Amino acid sequence: MTEEDRLVGWLGRWASGRGPLYLLLAARLRGLIDDGLLAPGSPLPPDRVLARRLAVGRGTVVSAYELLQQEGRLVRRQGSGTRVAEAELPVSRSSGAGANPLLLHVLDPPDGVTLLTCAAPVEPPPELVEAYREAATRLPRDIGYHPAGLPEFRQAVARHFTRLGLPTEPGEILATNGGQQAISLLASQFVSPGDTVRMESPTYTGAAEILLDAGARIDACDLDELHEWGVLSPRGRSAPVRPALAYTIPTAHNPTGRVMPPLARRRLVAWAEEADVPVIDDAVPAELCFDGERPLPLAAYARGEQVLTVGSLSKLVWGGLRVGWIRAAVPVISRLARRRAIHDLGGDAIGQLAAVILLDRADEVRRARLAVLKRRHDHLVSLLREHLPEWSAQPVAGGQTLWVRLPRGDAGAFAQLTARHGVAVPPGTAFDPAGTGYEVMLRLPFVHPEDELTRCVEGLRSAWHDYNGSRRRPALPTLVV
Repeated sequence: MTEEDRLVGWLGRWASGRGPLYLLLAARLRGLIDDGLLAPGSPLPPDRVLARRLAVGRGTVVSAYELLQQEGRLVRRQGSGTRVAEAELPVSRSSGAGANPLLLHVLDPPDGVTLLTCAAPVEPPPELVEAYREAATRLPRDIGYHPAGLPEFRQAVARHFTRLGLPTEPGEILATNGGQQAISLLASQFVSPGDTVRMESPTYTGAAEILLDAGARIDACDLDELHEWGVLSPRGRSAPVRPALAYTIPTAHNPTGRVMPPLARRRLVAWAEEADVPVIDDAVPAELCFDGERPLPLAAYARGEQVLTVGSLSKLVWGGLRVGWIRAAVPVISRLARRRAIHDLGGDAIGQLAAVILLDRADEVRRARLAVLKRRHDHLVSLLREHLPEWSAQPVAGGQTLWVRLPRGDAGAFAQLTARHGVAVPPGTAFDPAGTGYEVMLRLPFVHPEDELTRCVEGLRSAWHDYNGSRRRPALPTLVV
């Protein structure tokens, strides 16, 4: 990821407030400087370059820079460009979440903007309310600290895997606070700073952030090759380094919605066992196959202990139900439980008990969720074909998102513009671990109700009209004095 890409990611929703654009841009840059994300002496992009990336006029960037120069936060010199002023500034709090527009919208949601940045159910279903009501009558009569998870929860997840065709014992299950913590625990167990991690591209950006935060070097692999051959081969490397870990989403892939065929699954597991590389099977979206048939997890093809399966109920039920799990060999689970106990004595007991009830009713919950998702998926596909026919938006086999191709332009610049039309969308580059690919791609979730999706597409169509108008608008002549 270039410094220019990183800055655009940090800027996030800068244009969604009220007031002149140059003041909004200056305010966001001021915050980045004061927080230490833009360190003293850091160069900023030239006026024209940043204006093009943000889809604004050059005068907006010039005015913002000049205002910050007057405040002493920037230094602008002809021939050497614009830099952050040398001064004592706070140390950066984080290099991860701020760089990711998806996480930025979770941390700092914009006012008056519909977020098409998060792919998770937006309404808690009635089954969740009923499960919590019943769970309240089942609370354990003990201290409530269970770092590996409540026994009832571990048994329920084991039963769930067994029903899927993967015989599992409770000792092979670790409870986590959602799928994100599960990936984080695995990263802390298997990855040391400087290690190589191999992952498909595009991929779930939250996993990439965790691995980068752990100090990993990412080898990005082509998703088409993975689904065809089942081998995570790094792009452009003739003699790849043996990775410490690999990560993939084989079922209802985020962001593309693809499902890996059985033969590719066998080949992937065979590669992992031959190379002795642990592989994370992120099965969080795996319940969302529209045909109702969930393929076998990767671990069903394994003879050894290389496959680490991650799951949760955040996509099937509700994102606010922070209950997830890891399925792995008993020794691995024991080590992870000790590691979790250092930071977290145990998850939410009542949430785990509610999950027990929901897992035992998984078929009923899945049918209801898939009916809603498929209806919204079809509605969004129809809207895009009618109102944005230039865009390529193919129906998907499952999941919660469409992987949309723009006919031209830069999706990052366009995404900056959509916020001014009431819609926040993530550009394709956010899903490339290298941060450089998929410049003409957008991810659009179909988790919102149909009327809200209709309003979002209206906003996208309006933004697309303005974006193409700004691209066609001739530049003003430059006066030479």
